[in-house]
Parts: sequence; structure tokens; C-alpha cells
Amino acid sequence: MNGNDSSETTAQTAVEPGYLTLLREGELARRVEAARERLRACELCPRRCGIDRLAGQVGYCRAAGDTIDVASHNIHVWEEPPLSGSRGSGTIFFSHCTARCLFCQNYPISQLGVGRPEDASGLAKRMLYLQRRGCHNINLVTPTHYVPQILAAIEIAAQKGLRLPLVYNSSGYETVETLCLLEGVIDIYLPDSKYADDAVAAELSGYRDYIAHNRAALIEMRRQVGEELILDEQGIAHRGMIVRHLVLPAGLSQTPQVLRWLARELSPRIHVSLMAQYFPAHRAVGHPMLGRRLSDEEYEAALEAFDRAGLERGWRQEMDPLY
Repeated sequence: MNGNDSSETTAQTAVEPGYLTLLREGELARRVEAARERLRACELCPRRCGIDRLAGQVGYCRAAGDTIDVASHNIHVWEEPPLSGSRGSGTIFFSHCTARCLFCQNYPISQLGVGRPEDASGLAKRMLYLQRRGCHNINLVTPTHYVPQILAAIEIAAQKGLRLPLVYNSSGYETVETLCLLEGVIDIYLPDSKYADDAVAAELSGYRDYIAHNRAALIEMRRQVGEELILDEQGIAHRGMIVRHLVLPAGLSQTPQVLRWLARELSPRIHVSLMAQYFPAHRAVGHPMLGRRLSDEEYEAALEAFDRAGLERGWRQEMDPLY
């Protein structure tokens, strides 16, 4: 993630990830069982399909069964600086998604389901592999529809020596009930705040009632981990929250409204990552408004909106000079 870091967070000594305390107390095992039961009438995301995934039924996200489809696991050095650091973030990309974004840049994974099935033990092995590679954290990308299986994998991995902070990297389309299963387990929340208009969210991403669910989720995440991004002596995050916002062309991401809400309802001190990396992908190619990159003027307006909102901390991605 290139850009300007306006973080003022004071570095602190790294602490033990919260899931280790829950493991010792037996609470992590209870969470695993409670989460698995929710697969029998799945309401993990706001769509609340109610299908029995353990019986092989498939809902909107297209995930089914007790396994978890994993597209990749690798060291990723392009996240925000406190996540990537000098050794990278250990990203695990999960297949399928609770959305249908026209412009999804990872659509082979999210929409076509590219990946391979793993059980909880197999996912735990991937986490431990990334730890051995020296990653600063385990970064769970698009995890919402697999929360029960992820919790089971975390329990196994923690028993075998996992000690890294966990990053929950999501679209921000969450239910508070599912997030409560993750309290004390997830160390760093990395949600999107994509839109401030439900009609646009439905048209471009297929979301239902995105605004209410996204905002309730962000408030719950802040309750769990706080508004401060806590860093160790090397500037690596071990607890807190970063909100991402992708600026879309033609004002379709309602950037000024999103940023004002974040500053007003979360905190001016919340870390916000403003992203300029949009390009037409998937079904956005040839779209009358999404079929082009951002203009310099559009991104400059987004930067001005960041300042007007009174946000104090975060990153502003640089525009690619080739475009």
C-alpha cells in the first residue's frame, strides 16, 4: 500500500493475541461449537439465507458443507504499512463471497469459486506455515461465510503454536451476531466502508440494506478493539481497526458522505485507508460509468473530502502515474 501515512499512534509493546486467552479458558472451544451450529440454518451474513450448509445446501455465497474453500495463502507486502511491515502480511484468500460486485478485481476467487476445499486442520497448517515464513500476522481475506470453520482452524493452530495477531479483512457487510463470535479472537479489523447509498450498493454490489449493516458492523468492531491502532516498537499493528474506502469513478462510492460518517460516528482518530486503485474488471468492463479508471480530479476531490471530514489518521494511496 503506497501513500502518505498520517498515523500518530504511539508505539507500544506487543501483547499476546487474545485468542490464546480464550483457548486457555476453554471459551474458544465453546465458540467453535456455537459457530458450527449456525451452519445448520446459516445466518452468518446479513442475507440470512437460513439454509442447512451441513446438509449440503447452498446459499447466496455459494459456500457449502463443513469444509472451507481456500484460493491461496502467501506473503503479501502491499497492505497498509502497519500490516505489511518488513516481512509481509500472511494472507489467506477464501473462495466465494456474500456480494456480487460488478467491478470485483478478484472475481475468479469471489464469483467463480477458484480454490480448493480444506478442513479446519488443513487451514490451520496454512496459518502455521505463514507464521514459519516470518509474517507479521494472519490476514483472513473475505472470511465472513466461513467464520465457523475459521474458528475451528484457529483453535487447532493455537494448540500447535500459532502466536500471530489475526486480521479480519472483510467487505464490512456483517451481522453483529457473527462479529460477537469473534470478540477476543480477532485482533485487527480491516473492513470496507463502500457506500453511503443503499440503491447504489444494491445495483453495483448486490447488497441488501448495506448501509445499516455496514455501519452497525463498524461500530461493533470499534467496540471490540477500540479506535486506536496499537503498534509495537517496530511500528507493526497488533490490535485495532483500519477502515478501507475504495474511490469509484463518477462519485459512485459517495466518498464525502462515507468519510463524514466515519469521522462523526466512529472517531476522527480512526485509521482510514483511502484507495485509488480502482480499474474496470469483471462486469465493469464497458460499463457506462464504471468502465474507466479514476480521473486525477476525482481523486483530488476525494482527498479534499478526507480533510474536510476532519479525519486525522490513515493513508492516502497514490494514483498510478501510468494512468
